[in-house]
Amino acid sequence: MAAGNFTTMADLRTSLIRKALRYAIFAADTTADAVEDPFDIAGILQTLPAGYVPVGYTTTDGVTFSGDLSNSDVESGQSSSPTRSDVETDIQTAQWVPQETNAAAVSLYENLPLTGAGALPAIGTAAWTWSRPLVPPTLYRRLIFIAEDLNKVTGEALYIVRHFPSALRSGREDEQWTRTAEISRGVTYQAYVDEAAGTDSLTWIDGPGWRSFAPEEEGGA
Repeated sequence: MAAGNFTTMADLRTSLIRKALRYAIFAADTTADAVEDPFDIAGILQTLPAGYVPVGYTTTDGVTFSGDLSNSDVESGQSSSPTRSDVETDIQTAQWVPQETNAAAVSLYENLPLTGAGALPAIGTAAWTWSRPLVPPTLYRRLIFIAEDLNKVTGEALYIVRHFPSALRSGREDEQWTRTAEISRGVTYQAYVDEAAGTDSLTWIDGPGWRSFAPEEEGGA
């Protein structure tokens, strides 16, 4: 083989280190359309379908996407390591702590519909009231997470978008009332396979800042 150049082989590029400089979470009932593509053909971020509402400010911990992966192993007497391994479960969840007392944050925490019967009215129009049902309903949601970063060379925006087309509340944190901190309502939602989408999670990376990378840089050539 020909002699290698380590710098070329390593292909280290600080321009591809991403941060969520700004991010937002949106939720909708399953009566809203799932997001098929958040960008147009030119990579411009598009508005979300009707029914998606913003969750608002969150704590500085942001959004944590976690996975629970388990394998089913076959062990053999002639080997100290498994001789076969198959994926048994691969679960994805998203966890965040809203800081605003708005309809979306409260509804996701209390398992209330976002629209229609039983939904909270707009702030300032009527009192909010709800009660815990004897049998908690199973309310699936559609969730969209959008992170914005910048291309360090051009300054143009690029976006990472993740979509749970079918998600169910799987956990919630304690709600604490104290004079020294905001009332927060942390939740965890687990992604489930949506039959129409054929997956439990979709992710896109696009935007003007992404498109402005040179083709050879984007492809790692």
